[in-house]
Amino acid sequence: MEILTYQFEFRDYQRQFQSPLKTNYGSWKVREGIILRFTNKIGKVSYGEIAPISWFGSETIEQAKAFCDQLPRELTQEVIFSIPDTLPACQFGFESALEEVSDREQHLECSALLPAGEAALETWQKLWSEGYRTFKWKIGVEAIAAELEVFKQLVRIPVSAKLRLDANGGLSYSQANLWLQTCDRLKEDPTISIEIEYLEQPLAVTEFAAMLELSHSYKSTIALDESVATLQQLQQCYQQGWRGIFIIKPAIAGFPSRLRQFCQRYQIDTVFSSVFETQIGKSVALKLATELSSPHRAIGFGVDHLLQEQDSHWLENLWNTR
Repeated sequence: MEILTYQFEFRDYQRQFQSPLKTNYGSWKVREGIILRFTNKIGKVSYGEIAPISWFGSETIEQAKAFCDQLPRELTQEVIFSIPDTLPACQFGFESALEEVSDREQHLECSALLPAGEAALETWQKLWSEGYRTFKWKIGVEAIAAELEVFKQLVRIPVSAKLRLDANGGLSYSQANLWLQTCDRLKEDPTISIEIEYLEQPLAVTEFAAMLELSHSYKSTIALDESVATLQQLQQCYQQGWRGIFIIKPAIAGFPSRLRQFCQRYQIDTVFSSVFETQIGKSVALKLATELSSPHRAIGFGVDHLLQEQDSHWLENLWNTR
């Protein structure tokens, strides 16, 4: 059997946010990543993307660069599929470059990410006019009393939309209870047209048991995000009894083929989500979302408005400027 080989090159990139993205982890100003380029023996070129988020549990950008640096310039599939689980963003990027991704438009509903704090009250209307009907709002960024006041205004916007609350693991147990109590109470208010879809990752990854207990204590739904960042974590949480929503960020989950196998086997309730990757990684992530995401839930890729627009020749320029 012929061994397939690929000429391998890579370039790193930086992409600015329009304004710093504020989360429980702090302010994120620049998205850094790596673009991979494979060329097969007949000259066909394909691309992959490594877009780590180290605070979510993936490798760091420095570790990803070091891994790429030590690789030979000619790769086989055997080398690619031997990438260790400690490098999940690299696993995604290298296997992505092997996959043939369709250019057809993906017809999936997206949720739009709102800015933290009071700015959300001004931003939702523009996103609504652009066609978004599901919104995600970051919490655990400011004082809880202030956020709850904004939340009570946000759920009274006069449209029928869905709202997701994302704490990024930044709440204490008592704060998580307060948010869930508030959500339960507002869900029963007939004057509110907003549907509170779920509270995302209220507690730290180390507090899985507490989140499992909270998921059985309230009517409001909890989704796991940081707790299931990689395929290994996803498998562990499923084995420990989680049957709620799983937020999947394909670009840091690991090998796409293994993720696909797990989701198809267990038919879990999923929301596929962005890590602010470029169109290279996004194409593969959307392909997976089309196959595997729960059809009644909007995917989390409504983030383009938060990043500076890329020049149409950015990929070509990435190679020509070296």
